[in-house]
Amino acid sequence: MRPRGLDEVVGQGHLLGPGTPIRQLVDRDVPMSMVLWGPPGTGKTTLATVVSHVTSRRFVEISAVSDGVKRVRAEIDLARRELGMAGRQTVLFVDEVHRFNKAQQDALLPAVENRWVSFIGATTENPFFSVISPLLSRSLLLTLEPLGDDDLREVIRRALADERGLGGTAGLDPAAEDHLVRLAGGDARRALTYLEAAALVVDDGGVIDVDVLEKAVDRAAVRYDREGDQHYDVISAFIKSIRGSDVDAALHYLARMIEAGEDPRFIARRLIVHASEDVGMADPTALQTAVAAAQAVEFVGLPEARINLAQAVIHLSLAPKSNAVILAVDGALGDVRKGLVGSVPPHLRDGHGKGSAKLGHGKGYKYAHDHPGGVVRQQYAPDPVKGREYYRPTRHGAESRFTEVLARIRSVLRGS
Repeated sequence: MRPRGLDEVVGQGHLLGPGTPIRQLVDRDVPMSMVLWGPPGTGKTTLATVVSHVTSRRFVEISAVSDGVKRVRAEIDLARRELGMAGRQTVLFVDEVHRFNKAQQDALLPAVENRWVSFIGATTENPFFSVISPLLSRSLLLTLEPLGDDDLREVIRRALADERGLGGTAGLDPAAEDHLVRLAGGDARRALTYLEAAALVVDDGGVIDVDVLEKAVDRAAVRYDREGDQHYDVISAFIKSIRGSDVDAALHYLARMIEAGEDPRFIARRLIVHASEDVGMADPTALQTAVAAAQAVEFVGLPEARINLAQAVIHLSLAPKSNAVILAVDGALGDVRKGLVGSVPPHLRDGHGKGSAKLGHGKGYKYAHDHPGGVVRQQYAPDPVKGREYYRPTRHGAESRFTEVLARIRSVLRGS
């Protein structure tokens, strides 16, 4: 089912439009080197193969897993002879290029720099860490995205109908299609592998349903609609389990969402909100952990990022809890919405503008650093909310120490 031309490639529209580097490589035979970076099953090898099919260039594929420098140099020498004697260009495709060490990648540099070959490297690892800088600087970096649900459905439906696939010998129940899309997780190769395994279970002309698919791939179907009740119910139970410090239940709901194909970025965003809403200053590091997990999701992606998400879930579940932060900001917002704003006290206004000094702006302001402890009695809030206490720290975890600190600060500010 590998596409035979660029028009058959599913997904990656941002790389295949008019004027894009791959289009130039194919349509104009422009010598060009590029690194394709993306998760498994998103079309890196497919794009390289399509280039070989639709151009007159000689195509050579090298696997960094099984081939070494000797093979690389031999292919480069052959490419130079082809270019010099017949004028025929060579596309050198190196799969899993990140598995080449520095010396092996160095062997590619002369061929890339002198354009003896059009180099295409494919990697699932971040090329800024796994590909040497000289090679990366001489190549265009193209990022492939995981296939969306609609893209996967198109791949699956083509395979069902096309003679190169199942050729109509099996049907697919809509519920089974939904489950197959979730199982694939943006990986077209995995979708086709699971579909083929399920087709072997049914007779010719039979229909693959959820039961057949479950048996074929040994993965139970998680009843989960990402836009329906299950989505909201599960995420609600997930957050309430963390809030209630039930780490085991929270991990169950995390696993349920991951297995059902929930967007991991959505999970990470909820963790970030929860870190401030329900943990807050009781453990200020909870927010750092949640943000780090969200960054890991972007950098690493699933399935590896499940570990980072789980770490954040465990941290937040076991952390002391406090909702003082959300109560504080919502209390302040409530007063502002009621119209309790007032004028900024004159001594706090900006005194640098033209004429500001004549109006008394900034006059009488006490510079906190000039006073013991960095705190000095003066009014900061406007009159309508003078004396309001929005932040009321709890006695939970690290927040307990802020209770005493805040009491001392407020007593100095108010001269009590």
